Amino acid sequence: MRWVVAFAAVFLALLSGPVPASAAPAPEPLCTMKDSRIGELSGLVSDGSRLYAINDGGTKVQVFVLGRDCKVQKVLTDKTDPFDVEDLARTPDGRLWLSDTGDNQKGRLTVALLEMTPQGKVTVHRLTYPDGQHDTEALIMDKAGTPYLITKDILGEARVYRPSGPLASPGPTNLEKVGTVKISETDTQGGPVGSFGSVLVTGGASSADGSVVALRTYTDAYVYSAPDGDVPAALQRTPVRIPLPGEKQGEAIAFDPDGTLLSGSEGVGEPIRAVHGAAASAPSASAAGNPASSASGDGSSDGGGVPILPAAGIAVAAVGLGWFGFSRLRRRRG
Repeated sequence: MRWVVAFAAVFLALLSGPVPASAAPAPEPLCTMKDSRIGELSGLVSDGSRLYAINDGGTKVQVFVLGRDCKVQKVLTDKTDPFDVEDLARTPDGRLWLSDTGDNQKGRLTVALLEMTPQGKVTVHRLTYPDGQHDTEALIMDKAGTPYLITKDILGEARVYRPSGPLASPGPTNLEKVGTVKISETDTQGGPVGSFGSVLVTGGASSADGSVVALRTYTDAYVYSAPDGDVPAALQRTPVRIPLPGEKQGEAIAFDPDGTLLSGSEGVGEPIRAVHGAAASAPSASAAGNPASSASGDGSSDGGGVPILPAAGIAVAAVGLGWFGFSRLRRRRG
């Protein structure tokens, strides 16, 4: 069955060419995550002097506060038992937002955002999708504090959702689909699942002023211009691709306040790496093209959205996924 997986990857690659790689500098090591308590790094944010990191999964909420040397300075904890935390965001008021949205088995009736105060108190906001279950590993907060969830999809068609109204606690609050993001296969080496890893969205981030947003896969980062802070519109523009080669299971991404992009992988002894000037490398809105009409719709039109795959291609990709079943990924609660 290996030929099925290979054929599916080639088929997806032929649908559209890869986004050109960025002229930004290559990733440079910042520090090394040696603390065994952070062996499954999944989310990362930065305030410039400190890093905030989370593992995925877990039986209680934990946010590790690190120095720029990757050494743990303190741990913010709460007894709330999450299902599968996958990403982390921070708003200007210092609140941390944990995206408890992992769902490999597509069996959760609700997902959740966990809002943590700087003192460590957690409020749970449950959410429901309008169209069934999704496995989601990326969270982007816009400059107004609106959360956007971006799904992980093997066909390179990541869906974008946001709450349809104010967040309730415990909720649930209904989510609405506001677009799709096209991710093409690349030849960047890394990740746990071969070439499929280059189309799987595993993390998201926003710059301090909200004018640039980023998504990452296991192998690459994509940096989008968002001059007006409009995340759905930004994700319909052509991004700059920044290769992140050699990350064993890269899921974490963040911006420093100066626009440096930070990335990290699961595994004790793995580095946090920095790409200086990454935010500045995002093309201007005019250079990147106007947002497609699908930015506020179902994402099925042409332009920035993902083209609808022919049925044969979907079947091939589905068979390929069934074969490997993400068997090389770490088992999560479920």
